[in-house]
Amino acid sequence: MKQEALRKPFLDYKLAQEIEQSFGTPCFVYDLDRLEIAARQMLSFPHVFGLTVRYAMKAAPTAAIVKFFDRLGLFFDASSGFEVKRLLTLGIAPQKISLSTQELPDDFPDLMDMGVEIHASSLEQIRRIGCARPSSRIGLRFNPGLGSGSTNRTNVGGVASSFGIWHEKKDLVLELLRKFRLEVFRIHTHIGSGSDPEVWRRVALLSLQLVDEFPTVTHLNLGGGYKVARVSEEKATDLEQIGSPVSQEIQKFFERTGRKLHLEIEPGTFLVANAGAVLCRVQDIVDTGNNGFTFLKLNTGMTEILRPSLYGAQHPIFLLHPENRQAEMQNYVVVGHCCESGDILTPSPGEPEVISTRKFPRVEIGDFCFIGGAGAYCSGMATKNYNSFPEAAEILLDHSKRPHLIRKRQTLAQILQNEIVSEEFFLLKNNLIY
Repeated sequence: MKQEALRKPFLDYKLAQEIEQSFGTPCFVYDLDRLEIAARQMLSFPHVFGLTVRYAMKAAPTAAIVKFFDRLGLFFDASSGFEVKRLLTLGIAPQKISLSTQELPDDFPDLMDMGVEIHASSLEQIRRIGCARPSSRIGLRFNPGLGSGSTNRTNVGGVASSFGIWHEKKDLVLELLRKFRLEVFRIHTHIGSGSDPEVWRRVALLSLQLVDEFPTVTHLNLGGGYKVARVSEEKATDLEQIGSPVSQEIQKFFERTGRKLHLEIEPGTFLVANAGAVLCRVQDIVDTGNNGFTFLKLNTGMTEILRPSLYGAQHPIFLLHPENRQAEMQNYVVVGHCCESGDILTPSPGEPEVISTRKFPRVEIGDFCFIGGAGAYCSGMATKNYNSFPEAAEILLDHSKRPHLIRKRQTLAQILQNEIVSEEFFLLKNNLIY
């Protein structure tokens, strides 16, 4: 499916009505066909000596999505001990899970014993693993000194990134490995979101230089960061274009060393971004006079989509009408329902504090709004319960475009269930209440 087609709505007004009547709005809607297309594209990523595709579950951790990818043969990348346990609870085999985390969980030895593979991401993590499980097999996550994110907040490589062991600390790494008799079987690097084939080739070369230092390594994991084009101004990653040079370098490495490296990749955004959307309503329209702006207020916002406020990220926005409305195009600023000046859904690209406008045919209160590109880092990363808004429902469209509920809308009782209020808090002292 071409990128232009992926940016268009995968539901119409009639289906939007059906979804709202059954499940309410706002809600996340995912398209099973698009999830499968993206997964099969990733499973065809160029390789020479074997390939493992790991879904970076932080992108969208909803159970139905995870289980679907499991059935298609994907493995999984977890970013916390809690994500590992979530996967295990869903019945994912421990051997299909790898953990690369900023915070090593206290029970990591038990996870290792079960078969979960852990990438040590710092010298301290190597030390902790060595103390708890000497003579074990581990992976190492390195920062190769190169990054490729579109903003500083999506760049996870280079000197400004805390992710992974700085590549110049190899001697300290080797010292710890010898001390605890640890065997390294995988090198892991990750540079962030990018689509430049030359950057991927360079990071592959840097990663292979690291592999050279560890003769027991059999697997090379290049992480994720396969950019999708949510809007037409963005350039999507061409998997063949970036994968072929990487495969060539792995082949050259084999010819030079005799070592066949199994390639691993960890896509998240690529698999789910354009397969998901937020369906919502225009619930109010206000303006700030002739020299100001006209604002569309939606019944969604940073409670479902934080990326625009956080990164200045761009999402395609479509208005759905009973029939095509013939009206003059007008400029609108699209905002969310939170009492927060930063709850803007149309910021300037890469500038979350600067608003911009979008053109739509005349909009009316009650119009449906389809916010695309919301399958990744939206449901799992939103400002849940801000202003006490409940978590939105999540809907999956099957291959026949029938909607199925895969996450219920949160209730007020569920928001409050862990809060504790005791009369002992309120003690009188000198006639004042504390």
